[in-house]
Amino acid sequence: MPFHTHPEKNVAPDSGDGPSENSVEITPKEAKVATKDTEVIVTVTEPEAAVPIPAAEAPQPQPIVIVVTELEPVEGEVTDTRPIVTEPVENGHNEPEPTRVEKHVEVTEVKEEEPSTSKVPDKDDDVTASTPSPPPPAENGSTPKKLSIDLPNDSDPESTRGRKDSVWSLGDGQPPEEIDKQIEPPPLSTLLIEKPQGGSINVGGDITFVAKVEAKDLLRKPTIKWFKGKWMDLASKTGKHLQLKESFDRFSKIHTFEMHIIKAKENYAGNYRCEVTYKDKFDSCSFDLEVKEVPEGSQSIDIRSAFKRSSEGQDDAGELDFSGLLKHREHKQEETPEVDVWEILKNARPDEYEKIAFTYGITDLRGLLKRLKKTKKEEKKSEAFAKRLEPAYQVDKGGKIRLVVDLADPTVELKWYKNGQEIRPTPKYIFEHKGTQRIMVINNCQINDDAAYSVSAGDEKCTTELFVKELPVNIVKELEPVKTTVNERIELECEVSEEGAKVKWMKNGVEVPTGVRSRYRVKSEGTRHWLIIDDASKDDTGTYSLMATGGTSQAHVQVDLKPLKVLLDLQSVTVLLGQPLKLNCEIYPGNVPGRWYKNGQLIQPNDRINIFHKLKNHSLNIESSTIHDAGDYTFVPEGYTQTLSAKVHIIDPPKVHLEALNAQDNTVTIVAGNKLRLEIPISGEPAPRVVWMKGERVILETGSRVRAETFADHTCLTIDITEREDTGNYKIVLQNEAGEDTASIKVKVVDIPDPPEAPLVTDVGGDWCTMTWDPPRYDGGSPILGYFIERKKKQSSRWMRLNFDLCKETTFEPKKMIEGVPYEVRIFAVNAIGASKPSEPSKPFIPLAVTSEPTMLVVDDVTDTTVTMKWRPPDTIGAAGLDGYQIEYCIEGTDEWIIANKELTEKTKYTITGLPVEGKILVRVKAINAAGASAPRTTQHSILVKEVIEPPKIRIPRHLKQTYIRKVGEVVNLVVPFVGKPRPKVTWLKEGQPIEQTISIRNSECDSIMFIRKAERKHSGKYELSVQVENHIDTAMLDIQIVDLPGPPQAVKIDEVWGTNVALDWNPPKDNGNAPIIGYTIQKADKKTMEWYTCVEHYHRTCITISDLVVGNEYFFRIYSENMVGLSENATATKDSALIVKEGLQLKNPEYNDRDFTEPPTFTQPLINTFAIAGYNATLNCSVRANPRPKVIWMKNKITIIDDPRYRMFSNQGVCTLEIRKPSPFDGGVYTCKAVNDLGEAQVDCKLEVKVITQE
Repeated sequence: MPFHTHPEKNVAPDSGDGPSENSVEITPKEAKVATKDTEVIVTVTEPEAAVPIPAAEAPQPQPIVIVVTELEPVEGEVTDTRPIVTEPVENGHNEPEPTRVEKHVEVTEVKEEEPSTSKVPDKDDDVTASTPSPPPPAENGSTPKKLSIDLPNDSDPESTRGRKDSVWSLGDGQPPEEIDKQIEPPPLSTLLIEKPQGGSINVGGDITFVAKVEAKDLLRKPTIKWFKGKWMDLASKTGKHLQLKESFDRFSKIHTFEMHIIKAKENYAGNYRCEVTYKDKFDSCSFDLEVKEVPEGSQSIDIRSAFKRSSEGQDDAGELDFSGLLKHREHKQEETPEVDVWEILKNARPDEYEKIAFTYGITDLRGLLKRLKKTKKEEKKSEAFAKRLEPAYQVDKGGKIRLVVDLADPTVELKWYKNGQEIRPTPKYIFEHKGTQRIMVINNCQINDDAAYSVSAGDEKCTTELFVKELPVNIVKELEPVKTTVNERIELECEVSEEGAKVKWMKNGVEVPTGVRSRYRVKSEGTRHWLIIDDASKDDTGTYSLMATGGTSQAHVQVDLKPLKVLLDLQSVTVLLGQPLKLNCEIYPGNVPGRWYKNGQLIQPNDRINIFHKLKNHSLNIESSTIHDAGDYTFVPEGYTQTLSAKVHIIDPPKVHLEALNAQDNTVTIVAGNKLRLEIPISGEPAPRVVWMKGERVILETGSRVRAETFADHTCLTIDITEREDTGNYKIVLQNEAGEDTASIKVKVVDIPDPPEAPLVTDVGGDWCTMTWDPPRYDGGSPILGYFIERKKKQSSRWMRLNFDLCKETTFEPKKMIEGVPYEVRIFAVNAIGASKPSEPSKPFIPLAVTSEPTMLVVDDVTDTTVTMKWRPPDTIGAAGLDGYQIEYCIEGTDEWIIANKELTEKTKYTITGLPVEGKILVRVKAINAAGASAPRTTQHSILVKEVIEPPKIRIPRHLKQTYIRKVGEVVNLVVPFVGKPRPKVTWLKEGQPIEQTISIRNSECDSIMFIRKAERKHSGKYELSVQVENHIDTAMLDIQIVDLPGPPQAVKIDEVWGTNVALDWNPPKDNGNAPIIGYTIQKADKKTMEWYTCVEHYHRTCITISDLVVGNEYFFRIYSENMVGLSENATATKDSALIVKEGLQLKNPEYNDRDFTEPPTFTQPLINTFAIAGYNATLNCSVRANPRPKVIWMKNKITIIDDPRYRMFSNQGVCTLEIRKPSPFDGGVYTCKAVNDLGEAQVDCKLEVKVITQE
């Protein structure tokens, strides 16, 4: 049943007598409750025995919506379990009601967070500051009353069913300061296919709420939120008491959202809400949770734990605790209270509250003081009422109800209110007085009497709610199914159990509109009801139902079409452009309307198009056809799948519309380089075939630069970059089935001229020059008007224009130039279109003057056919510098000067050749630069062409005047200069004999060179050089000595052994290496180790005594000879050994068989692949064991390394080393070390890679 409240309580008034749905919201100062035609049982908790409240019979329960909005943090309390006491309702029934599930909404005390914004009422019956219809508090003021609303099992409407979220949380939600912000939810729509249902659990139990959303029409996952009350968002309060889960079934396309509450506490009870949003869709539902306390003994409240603030980091994080809104404090270990803190606070002074709170570990002092203040105020008793109104009353529709209060003071003025409006005595409302009782009787209760009632006595007021219940209306006669055809009458009849009952007609679950303009008519007579459709259509097919409060009846209505017959089908036509077009057809039945379509688009009639329908004839008329009227036409009878089709073809002869070109004589002029696009309108239907031609050449659509394109209403010639070759006549040819048309267009391309050739500088002065040029080859189709001239310095990039008026001629004389600075000039040709590109710059020129004449011209040499002249440069050269000299001569007796050098010479000496013998000539020299030739310098006297003999003279260099010594293998390169004229004859002899062919001799006019690539000892000797000019001879002697290493000494022997001394003697080497022996090197070796140690170096004599030898050792000795080249390659060793024995002892040497220590070479340490850095020395190492000592050979890429200065080889105690000096990438490769002795050979390889480090 609807619930109505007075506007003063901010409760929506009743909207009518019919079923309605209202909501109940609890705010700090407001409250409202909404129900919808439901049976409600109100129980009041009292410490007496339980008596059931009679309730009216409800055949068909209706949904109820309950939304409890919590706007302040709620302090959990223990509610005493009391027996149920009921008050009989007048005209009520005690019949049992149908099976149902009870849903309880517990309204507990509202804890104020901010005293400045919410004031605690001084009187407990002030409904403006309390929850909806709360019972009056008990006399001790410590336990609030409990309002329990029993709902039928199916009392939850769709809007209150549960759903699922993707995030689990349980906590405080939105802070209180944001409560006043009004949030408008999106419009409600149906998203939830399964909604969470309310439930009841015991303290410490678990419960799960499930919501499901179908995802067939959703592109992504919907957003879900879980709330407790109105603003407490549970999304951030997950913990051990609350978990949120989600899942998605890919087969059924259903999102499942679950909220699990684990180990519930008493303060978890209340109203919950779940909201689902997806784009512009929104759905919401509410559900209730009742937490029942465990039936144990009286439970006491731990005040210290109740007023301690929780922390998110503790074990209790995630509970429904509003203290999360406050500042987090450190968690301290709670202790079991041993004293009654409430009694201490009640008896203490206000200035001692803080000290008491600190002593007993109470951190929420503000909440404690508010609770204490309320507790003290609840001890006040009502002064006006001895007995208040019950929280709620229920009465059947048409019945009577009595509202009774008992006054403590009968003289107090009493007023009754309904929804905040005062009630006056009427036959409906009767007021009675019985002692201290005041009674208001409401007769003939109707739906509009369902409201909130209050009574005021002085300053006090008490309220109640009245619920009016309607009896259900049952179906007596069911609807019958109907099957008919279109345009027939349909009449559905149903009979109900009550006259004048309100029913609702539905079609396919949607209410049937029954307005003035509706196709449906509704009629009722007594208990009979009709739904009438006068002119049925196919859309009327469906399931129709009649809904009453006691049941529903439904029947199926089937409306079929009448069979369609085509009497005259549409015919395809071909129409000339502008002629009328007519299409008609005939169908049966004749009253069937239809629609005309062209190319699938609906045709709407207008001033040009007329559509007619007369009986069975349907026609479409177009007065004057256009191109756009061509297409496929279709007539579709309404309600039928059969269609009639025809094609309309519009034809029109082609035509070229050149008048749109707007050009004189159809001539188009364009500047070259620009884009030319000629769009010529054309007409014709069907679309004509267009061909563009230039001469006999057809212009294609696929051309790159020149192409022709054809569109629906015009054709286009495009030249992207016009060129001079594009000039000419272009022809357009149009053809279609209706005819042909042609047209011509003349295109003229004009352009700037071509740049002239590079100008030529013909003459240069000190600050001027003369330049000429030729006209450009192509004038751009327009006469040349003149030229612009520019110049610049060669090193500069800035050109300067020399004339601002066009130069009409092809010559020009620039002036005011700086002498000695190189210049360049260029030309621009100008016609009516513009200036051409610049010409290539001229060759650089320097405006300079000529130099002065050369000086000191003298004869240097004369032969029978040549004369050599020498001179000095000019005194004044100038900024232009000097390019060279030109030499001219004149034979005496003539005036013709002959140029001796065809090309300028930069030297100040020149030989004139090809002169007549014993002739006389005059010679002159000119200095040439960019400005021209200087004044000539001429000899004062004639020159006789006859050679003068000069005796030869050899000029031996100082280092060749003594013996010239070189080592074997070195290069010998001797240069011996000489003089003499004419060219001397040179002869070389060695000790009177011609020299060998291995010695190269090269002679010139002034020197002779002896070259030996690789000297040998046989090249040693005395060489004689002879220089001869006619009968004059000059000679010189050269002594050359080629030296080599000496041979080893001869006959090395041990002369005597005494004590620790050994006397050695030997003979000089047989071969001294062509150089005197300068010393000997003596070495010793112990017979045990045979390791050689040097005793003496650079010893000059051929006998020596070696001292300080070790007693008991046996020694061998060897000797190297040495000359200026170095030590001999081999040494001569003693055949016998010298044994050093201790004096005075006769030692008999035992005989031993010498062990054979000989072995072939074996590498104990191989070569390792190595990376080297270019420019840094690299070494390759390996070790070999062999006896006798092997010969070590190093190879690169299997080529033996011999006398290469880039490599150094070492061998010490069997360790072989190859050092590569500053390697380059070309030194990379495979290196091999090979050891060879008489018993065999061995080799090892490695790879060397040289890397080059690049500098960034």
